[in-house]
Amino acid sequence: MELYREDAYLRDAPAEVVALTEEGGIVLSQSIFYPTGGGQPGDSGWLEWDGQRLPIATTLKGEAGASLLVPAEPASLPPVGTQIMQELDWERRHRHMRMHTALHLLSVVVPLPVTGGQVGAGTGRLDFLMPEPPQDREALEQALNRLVDRDLEVSDGWISEAELEARPDLVKTMSVQPPRGAGQIRLVRIGTGTEQVDLQPCGGTHVARTGEIGALKLGKIENKGKQNRRINIALV
Repeated sequence: MELYREDAYLRDAPAEVVALTEEGGIVLSQSIFYPTGGGQPGDSGWLEWDGQRLPIATTLKGEAGASLLVPAEPASLPPVGTQIMQELDWERRHRHMRMHTALHLLSVVVPLPVTGGQVGAGTGRLDFLMPEPPQDREALEQALNRLVDRDLEVSDGWISEAELEARPDLVKTMSVQPPRGAGQIRLVRIGTGTEQVDLQPCGGTHVARTGEIGALKLGKIENKGKQNRRINIALV
């Protein structure tokens, strides 16, 4: 069960170890750990059981999309069937949430096709199909922070694959298409009603309101090819 999707603010939760991989990965019955995907890094944190505490370095996608927890160091693993408590490195995850939502806002103030992106714990970037760089950096940064300051609600919902096919405008990313095959695709919405500013497929974790992002600073604007520009932003 993907607990991180039901509640991105869940910092700890019990679970049972259901599988161990040959490479030393751990699969839980339910997970608060987000697995690497969509430009967002996998979560880190700790597992506790029987007085033992195991640091988790990152989380990858396992079979059927399950979260595969990767220990930070060689250590004895909890056997299958063990009841454990999982705990997130919350500060790192929350910074990922703030930055991921900020990049959605960047795609609003730069309404061009996105060719790539990466979420970091303090910085992030989007690559755009943009032959010429923006003329006014200051205006871009101000527009981004105005959206943050509006403290818009961030929510999610689901759309069928058929509905998404009928609305290709929802997909902003050119290089990565939303995963298909499960029948439903998750949408992340920023703002409600007439205040809505963004709606796009996304499986990542986000803050509940844009005001939680905090101030943003525009970083380098890099030339990444004849038609591409990379815009970097940072949490202040």
